[in-house]
Amino acid sequence: MQATYPLVFAALLFCVGIYGVLSRRNAVLVLMSVEMMLAAVTINLVAFGEIARGADAVLTGQVFALFVIAVGAAEVGVGLAIILLLYRNRASVNIDEADLMKY
Repeated sequence: MQATYPLVFAALLFCVGIYGVLSRRNAVLVLMSVEMMLAAVTINLVAFGEIARGADAVLTGQVFALFVIAVGAAEVGVGLAIILLLYRNRASVNIDEADLMKY
């Protein structure tokens, strides 16, 4: 397997995710962008696991990718709960109003 293609794809996906996090005001779209960045990390882990297949690393990249998927699922659960509370209290999911939840 040539490692250039998945690594370039993951880098592009990560850059799109960073752009989404930095430019969006909607909290749901920010969570989607974070998930895109986690998907890029997962692709990198699997690609590097395939590169190191000849060494002592047996399925190391795939195991770490499963941990990233589990962390992403937990992040979505907590993030959506926070977004629902923000919408219930402010009738908006604008990130600029998220600092007002402390009052």
